[in-house]
Amino acid sequence: MSVAPSPALPQQTAAEQVRSVLARALSLSLTLGGQTYDLLGAHTVGARGRITLHPPADTPLTDHLALAPADALDARIDLTDIAPTALRDRVRARVTLTGRLAPATPGDPGSLRLDLARVVLRTGTGTHEVAPGAYTLAAPDPLALEEAALLTHLADAHADLVSELVDRAGSRLPHGVVRALPLAMDRHAVSLRCEYGEGHCDLRLLFPGEARDAAEAGDMVRRLLTAPRCAHHH
Repeated sequence: MSVAPSPALPQQTAAEQVRSVLARALSLSLTLGGQTYDLLGAHTVGARGRITLHPPADTPLTDHLALAPADALDARIDLTDIAPTALRDRVRARVTLTGRLAPATPGDPGSLRLDLARVVLRTGTGTHEVAPGAYTLAAPDPLALEEAALLTHLADAHADLVSELVDRAGSRLPHGVVRALPLAMDRHAVSLRCEYGEGHCDLRLLFPGEARDAAEAGDMVRRLLTAPRCAHHH
């Protein structure tokens, strides 16, 4: 029960979505030579989205790197973006980056940078190829790092407000909503997942203006309750 939003609606670009996923990711999976390693807290994202891996010492990954020929470090990095609230089907996006690993600092094998060749974003609306140039020029959404706290606060402390927002959507939603929970938030809008006995649909509510930080986002959510009805669902 998901329809792509109109391109005319303000929304993050695919490149911004990828950068936002990376900005808040604590873990990733690295695939090298057919072997996959799960890394937790072992990467950083620098200027222009440059990913640097900091493999922990004395692990199967460092053994693999020590034995790998210098010209055979083709790598794939996978990240999964999970909704912070306890809704059904919590995977919001998957990001795959492929390229080659090289020492981040010449002569220092302790950290490795990914020289990017390809970026793919998969969401509920489909698969999107992101040009590496667009990726490096994009910036994460300004709410990316605070989004989880904003959504969990909305779910835990303001369930009545969420219900009111769903009520305001009125005829735009199919009947029979069993539960609604915050799904996502960016500078343009808050999205709610409306769950039914079977299946769900997502409701995107555009803010009256752009939110540049958490305080403005909270204000925008409150203003939605008094704004003209302008909900869009997909």
